[in-house]
Amino acid sequence: MANPAHHNVLQAPGQPGHTDSQTPDDNPLPPALAVARLRFTALPERPLQLPAHAGALLRGVFGAALRQGACSTGLPRCGECPLLRSCAYPALFETPPQPTQFAQRFSQMPNPYVIEPPPGLARVRPGERLVFHMVLVGEATQQQLPLVVGAWQRALAAGLGQARVPARLVAVESVDAQGLAQPVFDLAARRTLAALPLLDLGAIARAGTQMAGGVLLQFDSPLRLQHESQPLRPPQLRPRAFVSHLLRRINLMLDLHLGIRPAPFDVHALLALADQLADDRSQLHWQDLRRYSASQGRELPQGGVMGRWAWQGPVVPLLPWLLLGQWLHVGKAATAGLGGYSLSAKVVDADASVAMHPSRSTRQEA
Repeated sequence: MANPAHHNVLQAPGQPGHTDSQTPDDNPLPPALAVARLRFTALPERPLQLPAHAGALLRGVFGAALRQGACSTGLPRCGECPLLRSCAYPALFETPPQPTQFAQRFSQMPNPYVIEPPPGLARVRPGERLVFHMVLVGEATQQQLPLVVGAWQRALAAGLGQARVPARLVAVESVDAQGLAQPVFDLAARRTLAALPLLDLGAIARAGTQMAGGVLLQFDSPLRLQHESQPLRPPQLRPRAFVSHLLRRINLMLDLHLGIRPAPFDVHALLALADQLADDRSQLHWQDLRRYSASQGRELPQGGVMGRWAWQGPVVPLLPWLLLGQWLHVGKAATAGLGGYSLSAKVVDADASVAMHPSRSTRQEA
């Protein structure tokens, strides 16, 4: 997952190096967004080992526990339920198809959450804590915080991993854009302690000059972008392909869960800028990953691109959306934590031995 401590990569107004005249483009940015990252801390009762990327596992146990707490009819499938449009479970976990601003019809809608598991192979020894994160998108989603917390308590108590190790939730905190944490839920009293922080895209847009020349994207969970059902590996990746997938996801999230339409950006202009970027893919690699699907009764491929990806060129207009992508993730299985990255400034040394490759747009990458 993207490390929350790395999200303070922008200078706020009034800080050294900040220039109020810097703007990403001519489109007005939306007001502060109801996008918040929560940090959950749990104590397992016994030694616990999780898979290399535990997002699918955590998503599965959370979904089952959420349905248990929200469902009032007991029907086996939500699509047959008369309460489909009013129940908190599909609204949170399986957003039902609905009209959008787009002519295209979507059979699957992006859900208003992202689960960010512990990065790497998680071995939790006796007395150690299991820490993971969850991003909640939209006021309606965030108002369900007691239901979300209750679902995690049930899921953890039922046990994690193949050994079904029970765990006790001990803390729920919000983590703001600067990486500062504060308690937001009293587990004993089962009540919310504080409002979740808003994500101020206005401040993000007023980025300092440290990113004007280029950025470095660090992928801590596999990035799986697909074209014609085939994953894009490092040789096929281009900034345009990434920006295209990112803007499509942001556009739908703004529309469905944040009530913002039309999008506050010019897609074609930003894609044209992405075509002008040079990029270095030498530090990217492919990581194979598979997950077991209980519904299909088989393992499914979920591998993706990992490592560091450097971009050089006119990145400033892209910055607000690249920064927002750190919360929303990109690509397949984003809700289970895939496609998570952190963004930092890329200082390009003219004498560096690593070459930057010019981006080339093709119909396939779009």
